[in-house]
Amino acid sequence: MQDIEEALITLKAEGLKLGAAWQRAHDLAQQHEGIADYDRLHALLHRIEGDETNAAYWYRRSGEAVFTGSIADEVDVLIGRC
Repeated sequence: MQDIEEALITLKAEGLKLGAAWQRAHDLAQQHEGIADYDRLHALLHRIEGDETNAAYWYRRSGEAVFTGSIADEVDVLIGRC
């Protein structure tokens, strides 16, 4: 999960917004589709994008409830899991 942690740290450094770090993290999530931790990352990314419906789909795929805190809090939780 080091690659997930690196992706999250880079996203955080770039302001948790769409851009190059978001795209790299999205590519990473797509490359590992079907693995819960990557599907969870995918959910976060679509939440950042503002696509709550797509995010909810990826939360379900990851087996987790939709995160209700801030995006920054969610990133911190995910980094803590790595």
